[in-house]
Amino acid sequence: MVVTVLLATLALLALAFLGVLLATARRRGALRPKPEAIVLGAIANFLDTLGIGSFAPTTAWLKLRRLVPDSHLPATLNSGHALPTIAQALIFIHLVRVDPRLLAACIAAAVAGATLGAPLVVRMPVRAVQAIVGVAMLVAALLYAGANLGWLPAGGDALTLDGPRFAIAVVAHALLGALMTFGVGLYAPSLILLSLFGLDPIAAFPVMMGACAFLMPVAGVRFARSERVDLRVVLGLALGGIPAVLLAAWVVESLPLTALRWGVVAVVLYAAALLLHASMGRDRHGGRVPATQPHR
Repeated sequence: MVVTVLLATLALLALAFLGVLLATARRRGALRPKPEAIVLGAIANFLDTLGIGSFAPTTAWLKLRRLVPDSHLPATLNSGHALPTIAQALIFIHLVRVDPRLLAACIAAAVAGATLGAPLVVRMPVRAVQAIVGVAMLVAALLYAGANLGWLPAGGDALTLDGPRFAIAVVAHALLGALMTFGVGLYAPSLILLSLFGLDPIAAFPVMMGACAFLMPVAGVRFARSERVDLRVVLGLALGGIPAVLLAAWVVESLPLTALRWGVVAVVLYAAALLLHASMGRDRHGGRVPATQPHR
C-alpha cells in the first residue's frame, strides 16, 4: 500500500513539475533545449542509473565547457535531473524490495531538508557556491576511487533497519536532502551509510533514488523560477536523461563500472580544481577576479 501511494504521488509530482518547468521556459523564451545538454543528460543519467551519480559528471562538463555560470550549477542540476531521477525511482521502487517504512521516512526527511536548503542556495554568494560544489566534487572523486579500490562497505542482506539505525538513517537523509540543493550528490553517501548499517546495497537503490526523486522537483520548482538557472540546459538534461535511464535499467549487469568510475574521477578532479580556484577569486597572476565570469 505504501509503495503504491509513493508511486502514484511521484507520478503526479512529475506532471506538476513538468508543467511548471514548461510554463516558465515558455515565458522566458527558453523552450529550445541546448543540443549539447541533451547529450550530457543522456550520459550523466545513464551513469546515475548505474549508481555512479549524475551531479559530479554533469558539474564537471558544465564547468569545463562553461555552459552555465557557476552560480547556476545547483539550480541547473536539481531542475535538469529531476525528471530522469523520477524515472529511475519509478523503476526501482517498483522492482526492488525494501522496507516501505524506511523508504517513506527517508524520502520525507530528504524532502524536508531540501525545502529548507533551496531558499538558501538562490541567495548564496557565487564564491560560496563555487567552494561548496568544488569540495563536493573532491569528495565524490574520493568515493568513486574508494569504490574501485574496495574501500567502501559491502553491506549486508537486510531489507530494513531498526532502532537507532533507523533514526540515524532518517536524520542523515534530511541533511543529505539539504546538501542536494547545493549541488552535492546524495547517492554515494546514502549508499555508504545504508550499507554500513547492514542494508542490502540493492535495497538501498530505491531509498536513495526515491529520496532524490521526491526532493528534486520540490526544490526544482523554486530553482526553475529563479534567475540563477539556464532553462535551455535544464530541458536538454531532462530530454536526454529519461531515455538513457530506461536503457541503463536494461544493461546494468554488463557494463565495466570500474573503468567508468576511473574516467569520471579524472574529469571530476580537474573540474573541482577549477571551481575551487574560482572560489578563491584569483586569476593565474594572483589578482582578484570578478565574482561572476562571462559564459557562453
